[in-house]
Amino acid sequence: MFDWYQLANMKENRMIQIRRYLHQYPELSFEEEHTYDFILNQLSQLSCDIQSPVGRNGIVARFSGKGDGPAIALRADFDALPIDELTNLDFKSKHPGKMHACGHDGHTAILLGVAELIDEHRNNLNGDVVLIFQYGEEIMPGGSQEMIDAGCLQDVDRIYGNHLWSGYPTGAIYSRNGAMMASPDEFNIKIQGQGGHGAKPHETIDPVVVMAEFILSAQKIVSRTIDPVKQAVVSFGMIKAGDADNVIPDAAYCRGTVRTFDTEIQQHVIERLEKILEGLAVANDITYTFDYIKGYLPVHNHPQAYDVVQAAADQLNFRFNNAELMMVGEDFSHYQRVRPGAFFLTGCGDETKGTTAPHHSPYFDIDESAMKYAVSTFLKILELEQVIITK
Repeated sequence: MFDWYQLANMKENRMIQIRRYLHQYPELSFEEEHTYDFILNQLSQLSCDIQSPVGRNGIVARFSGKGDGPAIALRADFDALPIDELTNLDFKSKHPGKMHACGHDGHTAILLGVAELIDEHRNNLNGDVVLIFQYGEEIMPGGSQEMIDAGCLQDVDRIYGNHLWSGYPTGAIYSRNGAMMASPDEFNIKIQGQGGHGAKPHETIDPVVVMAEFILSAQKIVSRTIDPVKQAVVSFGMIKAGDADNVIPDAAYCRGTVRTFDTEIQQHVIERLEKILEGLAVANDITYTFDYIKGYLPVHNHPQAYDVVQAAADQLNFRFNNAELMMVGEDFSHYQRVRPGAFFLTGCGDETKGTTAPHHSPYFDIDESAMKYAVSTFLKILELEQVIITK
């Protein structure tokens, strides 16, 4: 049997080198040209079949075995965020306003590390390993659906994904059977009233007051119309109206997000928001526009795939824990709609190394030693799936 942790440990410096290079040159979602070329160059040095571009600019590398084992896909994302980096890292972003603030540089380094180890042990392949390098995870509709439509899951039996997580301690593996991450929806609302002088409100239809009523009423949807044992979030992130203190504006605007784990609750929230707006329109003589954008599907782990992740962590003697339900979204869920799969988190938070800042923070960083734990887990998964024969 192979000591996957020891083999991954031997790749640690290599993965750190890759991660730090990518960290310096982040590219935003759907703009990842240099990153695409870099990954393609790394894979071209290995004995695998490469498909590119898949979708807009995704890459699929396939290592084929000689046996009758299954085809297992592993996925990494490689886009960055529109954030000015405020860390003091020697390898901080060289692109102002762009930063790898979610660990996708580490995800890419991890999957390239897996690729190199598979290439070195390709004679042990009993099935196929399909490595999916995905663009555009941070912006809906996400790159996963485009890659699926382009055939990235063709002849694939199951799929696994990993996310480095600063909120969990380095090296611990977290996953959850069934629902794990929410569907991150967005909405935009305009309330159209009739503006006028602030001293004569009776001559106006004040959209600010109506908007205030709407926001307060929307807060009752979760607390008073949804079963308390079920989860949902309705949050407002932007409210805008007017430009002067003595002028009642013609219109008010808001934007927000809805997070749910199942489609029935999602549809219930949409309908309740619409009913509140309809009632306010009748009561206040306003008109409105309601633009609701459904986000990624909820991440929902298949029971058997989840069991494989847990068994992999246990057999590697890593700390395995059940992840909490998370209201964040991930377009890995689109792969799971097509093939059974599981998503797991690898802790990369270490206070002594300053790597506990939250994701999407300008101070975000990862404990790079966490990457070898993710690589080990991926490879153990392949062994348990009988894609790699170690005896």
